Amino acid sequence: MLLSTMAVAALAVSLHSEFFVGSTYRAVRLVGFVTCLWLLTPWWGRSDLVLLRCHRVCLGAIVASVVVGLALSPGKAFSTNGRLGGALWPIPPTQVAHYSAVLLGTSVILWMCRVITGRHAVVLILVAAAVIVGTHTRTALLGLLIGLVVATGSLFLGHARVRRTAVWTLVAGLAAGALFAGPAIDWLSRGQSAEDAAQLTGRTKVWDSVSQTGRPLVREIFGNGLSNKSFEGLPVDSGWVATFVDLGWLGIAIQTSMMLLLLLMAITRVRGPRRALALFLILYCIVASITETGLGDASPYLLDLVVAASLLVSEPRRLGWRPVTAQGANTELHQRHSLKTTSRPGVGSASADFTGTPTRTPRRI
Repeated sequence: MLLSTMAVAALAVSLHSEFFVGSTYRAVRLVGFVTCLWLLTPWWGRSDLVLLRCHRVCLGAIVASVVVGLALSPGKAFSTNGRLGGALWPIPPTQVAHYSAVLLGTSVILWMCRVITGRHAVVLILVAAAVIVGTHTRTALLGLLIGLVVATGSLFLGHARVRRTAVWTLVAGLAAGALFAGPAIDWLSRGQSAEDAAQLTGRTKVWDSVSQTGRPLVREIFGNGLSNKSFEGLPVDSGWVATFVDLGWLGIAIQTSMMLLLLLMAITRVRGPRRALALFLILYCIVASITETGLGDASPYLLDLVVAASLLVSEPRRLGWRPVTAQGANTELHQRHSLKTTSRPGVGSASADFTGTPTRTPRRI
């Protein structure tokens, strides 16, 4: 409902935008996106995690295409400032890191909960980790670590494998940090100065410009309509600032409510794999939203949050049927007839033989 409200508001505001064609196209795309999400709601809450499995299959296919492109054309794959991107299909390094991080994090959680086998998990984890290293994306790495720490903490008391994995990971992390501290710092800095790192590669300058630019009150509340997530020709690179520019304070309120609702659902749910997976996806999207856009438009981040929501709802109750034996059917019929004759004295009794005639009575499962 929150996504639907955001889509309707985006369409209404975009129809009055200065850039009518581009804003309206993006708003219509968002409406179509949310409509497709509504069509997926019958599969929410299923015990076989069908939406998560389909999501992971798509992520695996995308990461595999990046690896194949790297093998066929390494120069084109690293053409974006030496960062790994899509060569077969043009995918920016930040998106490649996003897909790899979600695939890696969910694989770790599913393996710790014994949902997938060790061989399957090892292949996915090694490939996804190598791709993340090649993309040089710090946001994806930070979101991955925070999401895994919280998700693992939610499983720590109930799974022995989680406790063993956490201990060995901590030991291996300390050892790797001591041995490879220099290369790790170089990888994180990406050749930037301390000032550039403090300004988040110039992002804070754009955010300051957005905050200092005055707009009419209506624009402050409802925004300017969906855009290409830029401000005065510079990329905004923040989900919250971009939402403020596009949908104003209304968009910020919807976005905040959505995050708080999902976190509340995750906190109050029973401990288990579904809760851990949802916590990982929610926290990853929250961390990534600081320096990447997508929460206010049709994007993989909204899809991640919808998958998280599908993990948090209860399994839908369905009307089932169970066979009843002939003896049970005759007993039930006799009881009903006895009640009927008791309420109507003077009426003779009647008997009926349903031996060999199976009946079915509904029951809820």
